[in-house]
Amino acid sequence: MFMSSGPIWTHVLARDNAIQHWRQMMGPTKTYQAQYSFPDSIRGQFGLTDTRNSTHGSDSEKAATQEIHFFFPEFDMNKWLTEEENTYRTRTSVLKFCEERHVHFI
Repeated sequence: MFMSSGPIWTHVLARDNAIQHWRQMMGPTKTYQAQYSFPDSIRGQFGLTDTRNSTHGSDSEKAATQEIHFFFPEFDMNKWLTEEENTYRTRTSVLKFCEERHVHFI
């Protein structure tokens, strides 16, 4: 099974109910349904077919954990939750981006 037919951008979304919010923004998996029922969704605007629907999102925390580990093997979720999350939530620091590693950091 393939998740990508070309270059991709992968992200870890960090917010309460991230899976539900992202899936709502993506719209239905079926492109035809997305285009007619949710035309402002990502799939409604950019989906081509049901297998080329322009975006992917985990459907559960278990799947998200597996996919995060696949794309970001160095990411430590426990470290994030205990040491870094609060800094992002309170926005007391400046967020920077490392071009070489393609990651944001404080």
